[in-house]
Amino acid sequence: MRVYEAVVAALETIGVDAAYGGAGENAAGMMLALDASDKIRPIIAKNEQGASFMACGHAMFTDKLGVCFATAGPGAFNLISGMCVALTDSYPLLAISGYSTVAWEGRGGLNETSGLARTPDSRMMFRAVTKKDPATGEPADFLVTDPDDLMDTLQKAINIAFEGRPGPVHVAIAEDITDPKIEVTNFRPLRLPQMGVTPDPGTLDKAAEVLEHAIKTEKTVVLLAGFGAIRARANEITEKFIERFQIPLLTTMDGKGIVDEENPLAIGLYCDSGHKAAWELFSEADVVLAVGNSFAQHATFDFHDGLFDGKTLIHVNIDAGEFDKFYKPDHVVLGDAKKVLQGLYDRMDKIIGPVPSRDFRPKDYDERFVISPQKQLHPGEMVQKISQMLPPGGIVLADAGAHAAWAGYYLELKQGQNFRKPGTYGPMGIGVCGAIGAKYAEMNRPVVAAVGDGSYLMTGFELMTAVQYDIPVVWVIFNDREFKLIKLYQLSAFFKTGLVEFDNPDYAAYAHACGAEGYVVDRLDEFEEAFRAALASGKPALIDARITRLALPNYSPHPEGVLAAIWSGIRERFGL
Repeated sequence: MRVYEAVVAALETIGVDAAYGGAGENAAGMMLALDASDKIRPIIAKNEQGASFMACGHAMFTDKLGVCFATAGPGAFNLISGMCVALTDSYPLLAISGYSTVAWEGRGGLNETSGLARTPDSRMMFRAVTKKDPATGEPADFLVTDPDDLMDTLQKAINIAFEGRPGPVHVAIAEDITDPKIEVTNFRPLRLPQMGVTPDPGTLDKAAEVLEHAIKTEKTVVLLAGFGAIRARANEITEKFIERFQIPLLTTMDGKGIVDEENPLAIGLYCDSGHKAAWELFSEADVVLAVGNSFAQHATFDFHDGLFDGKTLIHVNIDAGEFDKFYKPDHVVLGDAKKVLQGLYDRMDKIIGPVPSRDFRPKDYDERFVISPQKQLHPGEMVQKISQMLPPGGIVLADAGAHAAWAGYYLELKQGQNFRKPGTYGPMGIGVCGAIGAKYAEMNRPVVAAVGDGSYLMTGFELMTAVQYDIPVVWVIFNDREFKLIKLYQLSAFFKTGLVEFDNPDYAAYAHACGAEGYVVDRLDEFEEAFRAALASGKPALIDARITRLALPNYSPHPEGVLAAIWSGIRERFGL
């Protein structure tokens, strides 16, 4: 069995069903081995960055390993953006790349990245974007130069990708060992490691005691859920937990959908583009049970200093490195969200009697209405229509831009639906391409990419990939011909704008040229008709939604709302 044949056969043994990659001479053996596989579908992207984003999408809402591959040198380097996403957003991802002939290092061979003789240093680059081995602290970047080491290296890489907090690993394969005459003689099946982290009973006991006391003394307790809760598939236990103990649920934008958002205990988003009801309830809280949170910038109002003043913070996370990064918790529980919430439930259920139902929603809770006197299509109304029409199990992915704030604010998910925006690394294009991987990973689930025109222009050529491989994603382009978030930042910081407007092509014509469905809409009724047709088409489809430029996303840089933010800004500017 040749080297790349062994790689593909090994991945088959752990259930890998897709590999996203780019063509190249150093990846030629990988391409042939994948072409011969009847278990793994190769999807050749137009650019390796798109392939890496697709692999992230494949792993996003599943327990599957995302796999991407590339040739040596520039092809391999194109995988790095997706690996950064997997690192910050906790996706298990295996990147496989070629590596130029080791025997020729320092001579200037094609695609050489040894770091010698003015060549780029790929080992340094990949060490910077791979997850660290929990056992050694070393980055999971491996170069295989001996075929006898291949199986051990692959197994070690897979273990690291899944153990504890998931993340990306990289295996480079030297061209020296890809000669057709070289065989792997020690092939063996791979094993998937045990996933999740079991919490320590002592820390569970202490956290349960704090929550029990707060509930019995009628303190206000809130559960703040982040993507870690989604990643751990803690949906069922989260709903059971909040309903049993009548604890209101707030979520970060990435925690949306952990519980059906029509649930009366689901108050809304707590973040800078979140809901007033959530801000107000958080401000009144005595105890915050934060589950699966990294307390990133936009979820903490730019790391607001007093966010947890006067509150008891119980921080639950699968990664000990998330504790005390900036906000010092009163209690920590190391473990994945599902196991921790189940452990807390079991302890508290034995001691706490029936808890009366409470209505935590204010009288003006229905704050998600759209005030739009203009006739042009308002993005908030369009997202509300997506909410109404999104089929069961639907996935909505946003990209980097103002549209993500509109989607997070106005989208209301039902049980079994998911939403994701770019994480803290935040590249443009992740939603555009990640949607292809998310769809192929679970073909039974409808996938909608709600993306800005700026982000679509970055990677929208991957529509051709979706057409070629018959992957029916629906892209909704929020077309306002400007980089709105950048424009708003320029206005707030510099009181003027520049270089933020651009022209768009005829997206519908482009879609038709690629063999996809294409629609142009500028009214809500037109969007409804196009969205219904796109979902029903069973083909990749693109909706050019020409939204008004005058709509602004809901946003406050202060946890107590817009007025508090204005007053804070006045005091800061004038030294009051």
